Amino acid sequence: MGTYEDFLNQYDYDVRKTGDARWIDQKCTYDVVSIIADCINEYVDTTNSEEFTVSDIWHSDYARENVIAIFSKPDPELKAGNEYDKYFGQPIKLLGYSKILNVRKEKNRYYYSINNKEILDKIALRPMNALNFLYEYICKVLSDSGLMNDFSDFFRIQDKVAYKDVRDRFIQFTINNTNINGETECGRIFTKVINPLAFKLKKLGTEKGRISKNIITLNDLQYNRSNWRDELSGKDKSITRTEHELTNAQLQARALATYTVNKAKKAVRKFNDTVYGGMSEINQATETVNATQAHHIFAQSEYPSIADFVENLIMLTPNQHFSMAHPNNNTQYIDKDFQYICLIAKSTKIHDNLTSSSEEKFYDFEDYKYVLNTGLETDDFSSIDYLDFAAVVDKIDYFYSDNLSNNKFSFLISDNSIAN
Repeated sequence: MGTYEDFLNQYDYDVRKTGDARWIDQKCTYDVVSIIADCINEYVDTTNSEEFTVSDIWHSDYARENVIAIFSKPDPELKAGNEYDKYFGQPIKLLGYSKILNVRKEKNRYYYSINNKEILDKIALRPMNALNFLYEYICKVLSDSGLMNDFSDFFRIQDKVAYKDVRDRFIQFTINNTNINGETECGRIFTKVINPLAFKLKKLGTEKGRISKNIITLNDLQYNRSNWRDELSGKDKSITRTEHELTNAQLQARALATYTVNKAKKAVRKFNDTVYGGMSEINQATETVNATQAHHIFAQSEYPSIADFVENLIMLTPNQHFSMAHPNNNTQYIDKDFQYICLIAKSTKIHDNLTSSSEEKFYDFEDYKYVLNTGLETDDFSSIDYLDFAAVVDKIDYFYSDNLSNNKFSFLISDNSIAN
């Protein structure tokens, strides 16, 4: 079984026993849950607090800075406190119900602490991890609550009658077993339950209270439906005089891009500090200082769609970054010879992580193949079998064949290649 399934199988989430309708809620989209998990981690790390409240998280500087910019909400220090209480409170409630967080109540206030750091870290690192967790979690709650067969019937039949049956059953179940008594509110929660399942199963779901016309897409699940990568695609990659003319969606896209890239850099830096003592990911005998530079192997300006992938980031020393990766400190230029070294070294680090029996899995092999396909503008890596790093390196060698015979950094190849 997988990490999420192993964890979830420890608990009984039967809503008929808990009477709690807030096991999931309107704000609990996968992208929001991932951001809130990241905010929790940042708060705990920076304050050294074992316990926290919802208010602690949404009043933190880190949460305010990122949520305001990404979701265009007003500053929580100024107004709209009730909206922020929902925005942060509902995902935190989900994390508590799922037992990722411990929950205790004192008088009328809830206090939370981290129960499973490994899963919280995974959810915080990648929105898709959050989506995968939500899928497993929703299935487990529905199964424990005796509702899974109704949803399975709908996904098998996929017509209006089956849709009405499962929606009515969920609404009536929620009214009978929780303190929610309004069909409208139950319907809104139903959307957050059925659509993640529909997306994973590539099925029809719900849209505006009816069966959807099309198979549910990832965009249908997002809190803000505009895709930041689509918004940035084809746009001027520098900030110009006309920035004030950008649409709100484009401004949000830039804010989300900045947040996700910075989060990825922070994660890679933390992982490298923990596993490799802060040394460069490229083994080089003459480089003995710590790696402080998170470098994009494939430039962020040229390939924004993979800018926030940890598989596209490598920790370098300042000298490696500014003299070798970007000769003469020209960050607009990437040296192809050194780019090859980066890919060989990164392949080794990803191999070591994913094949280790002791390390927590930080990287994703499929994501690495996607990074390589995107950065090398090919689809050749798609057919490579899981963890076949020999095939990955062979393909990389093919694309850099013109640089191999006279690579000025050839003295680094041996020390950074995967051990046979």
